[in-house]
Amino acid sequence: MPLTLCDVGPRDGLQNEAETLEPSTRAELVNRLAAAGLPRVEAVSFVRADRVPQMAAPEEVVAAIERRDGTEFSGLVLNAKGYERFAATEGLDRVNVTLGATESFNRRNGEMSREEALAQVDAVLAAASVPATATISVAFGCPFEGEVDEGEVVALAERLGADEVVLADTIGVAVPSQVRRLVERVRGLGKRAGFHGHNTRNTGYVNALAALEAGAEVLDSSVGGLGGCPYAPRASGNVATEDLVFLLEREGVETGVDLDALVAVSDWLEGVFGRQLEGQLYRAGTWP
Repeated sequence: MPLTLCDVGPRDGLQNEAETLEPSTRAELVNRLAAAGLPRVEAVSFVRADRVPQMAAPEEVVAAIERRDGTEFSGLVLNAKGYERFAATEGLDRVNVTLGATESFNRRNGEMSREEALAQVDAVLAAASVPATATISVAFGCPFEGEVDEGEVVALAERLGADEVVLADTIGVAVPSQVRRLVERVRGLGKRAGFHGHNTRNTGYVNALAALEAGAEVLDSSVGGLGGCPYAPRASGNVATEDLVFLLEREGVETGVDLDALVAVSDWLEGVFGRQLEGQLYRAGTWP
């Protein structure tokens, strides 16, 4: 299957912003990304508004999404209640479930043990009537427990009942050799592997290339480099989608994305937030 680029900006990007955007603005971001040719956009998450106010009213966002051939829209859920809201909302093509690789991260992120989080994920996957992705957060390092055992991550991936497993470097500590090994081991389970990289320590782009070389078929990124994790101290933004597309295209990897249109989305977002974004390509310009 061809490479799937998933822009998580409308969800993972916006959830770490101090400013909460109106649902109409969030839907406009989703629509602009789809218009730029992104094959997948993570549009919303179904979480408690008192916990993550930036993600409030996902139903309103989905209702304002403009369907576009060639773009798959996904939504994140953490538990069975979130999936009930997902299932009642028309317009999403894929459900994304997530849990942490460590006990501590699950307790901070979802107030559950890892086994409880796994049970919630299993329940959602069993009920899902659309394609599903399972994301393992802090797969390469945890802000509370430090180094994460690769064997534990692989065992967790094997237990998950999803055909597509994305390995998340939530706090940006992975290096290419780690990424290659874990992606290869997940693929060895017969699963479609993906990588979700943060550029916290400036390794996000080389890690994305390493994942691709190891056979990853999904790469997550966030327009403008927006993002982070509210429950991971000092976790800064994701790999910027336009920067990643530039890198991939120059390496001869066809993405199907209109890079100029994508850069224009970051230009627009800079105006929305009134500040410079983390991404670099939209400031430097495309080339040649």
